[in-house]
Amino acid sequence: MLTAFLFVLCFIVFAVFYCVNAMKSGLNPKVWLLLGLCLGPFILPMFVIQRHIQWRKSVGFNNVYITV
Repeated sequence: MLTAFLFVLCFIVFAVFYCVNAMKSGLNPKVWLLLGLCLGPFILPMFVIQRHIQWRKSVGFNNVYITV
């Protein structure tokens, strides 16, 4: 019983994590909230890639960003 509770709690925590980070990244938070509830921590690689693609679309693919 405790294992099932922790499993569900983990999925809820990841859903909130994806929703907040989607809002910060300019992605659709409702989609990531639902994906987080359904798939939990298993979609982290997909989220990171989608966030990177969104960032590259907004910045551009041929721009060079150098910090000193």
